[in-house]
Amino acid sequence: MELLDGIIRIESFLAVTIGIIVLFVGKLLNTKIGFLREFSIPEPVTGGLLFSVLFGLLYVASGHAIEFELRARDVLLVYFFTTIGINASARDLLAGGRPLLILLTITIAFMFAQNLTGIGVASLFDLPAAVGVVGGSMSLIGGHGTTIAWAPSIAENFGISNAMEIGIASATFGLILASIMGGPIAKFLITRHKLTPAPQVIEEVQDVGLTEKQRKVGVDHMDFLGAVLAIHICIIIGYALNEAIAEAGLMLPLFVTCLFAGILITNLVPKNFSKWSGVTWPTRTPAVALIADISLGAFLAMSLMSMQLWTLIDLAGPIFTILAAQFVLAVTVTIFVLFPLMGKNYDAAVVSAGFGGVTLGSTPTAMANMAAVTQRFGPSHRAFIIVPLVSAFFIDLTNAMVIPFFLRTF
Repeated sequence: MELLDGIIRIESFLAVTIGIIVLFVGKLLNTKIGFLREFSIPEPVTGGLLFSVLFGLLYVASGHAIEFELRARDVLLVYFFTTIGINASARDLLAGGRPLLILLTITIAFMFAQNLTGIGVASLFDLPAAVGVVGGSMSLIGGHGTTIAWAPSIAENFGISNAMEIGIASATFGLILASIMGGPIAKFLITRHKLTPAPQVIEEVQDVGLTEKQRKVGVDHMDFLGAVLAIHICIIIGYALNEAIAEAGLMLPLFVTCLFAGILITNLVPKNFSKWSGVTWPTRTPAVALIADISLGAFLAMSLMSMQLWTLIDLAGPIFTILAAQFVLAVTVTIFVLFPLMGKNYDAAVVSAGFGGVTLGSTPTAMANMAAVTQRFGPSHRAFIIVPLVSAFFIDLTNAMVIPFFLRTF
């Protein structure tokens, strides 16, 4: 840790340590505060938002900003999505075909609606249409990464000098909204329609996290090491696949290719794995679920605690108005379009929890929303397959065409 020019820089090891503390605080608050637990607010969201506010107050009081070195956080994201791939069975992939297509179609249509909403609200403030696109699919569905990629071009070509600041602010506040909307939506749908998981999966292992019964039994150390070994094998293959795709001219995040590697290996190799490892391939085992829970929780806690909220105050007016409209749009589409078209069943309710994370936040936020819901109400393997496939792969490709379309048209 070092102090330089008013900035307290915290290196990776200490950043992870603080992230773990944030998780414990979030768990404690969710245990003590009933409505957080009742509405399935993820524990890392509770702790992460609290610490980001505390760090903001520290900045206001002392003038010292805190910056975290987050390389370890990005490794945790790769771990998490690799576990999702390892848990993907061919049966669920085949069964997810139609729901996957429905979710993808709704998501693409939502991207157009999101940009039209942003442009409409921007016009009320006499702002250029490009500002609405920045506050639309670029920053919300696209997130911080897409914002950083597109903002310089928009600033140069459309004369919006603060495009980066508007985009980062929208992505940050969108992440907060996405983190707190998924659980309440799922609870409303599950309660209203009296939904439960399918009988054949209700006693199965969670995709993320352990049930109370599994926590009491515990996880064997060799099972845990076997899960780590399987994850590392998938990451190595995923990294090689990522390099090959990059050579072909297509850039994909590493966690996407590791997700695919996990899916491929799980459905092609597992019967041979035990011959040389001594343990079976760990698909849907408590060890994989535990690692998924740890990696996702720590990633999200570190992401939220590192938000510099004080940098966004000057842009609050129009951004809050755009985000309010986008929030209403997301909730309306989720309840009245997505949930009915997905079948009005338990899987549809869990997907609805994830959809808020996708449309206003990020793929990890969507997964955290679904994890919080399923740990309370029961597993939904299909949701954990189709949501990351849409949000981690198809969205970036589609957004790369949608953003320039709106910039040219409006």
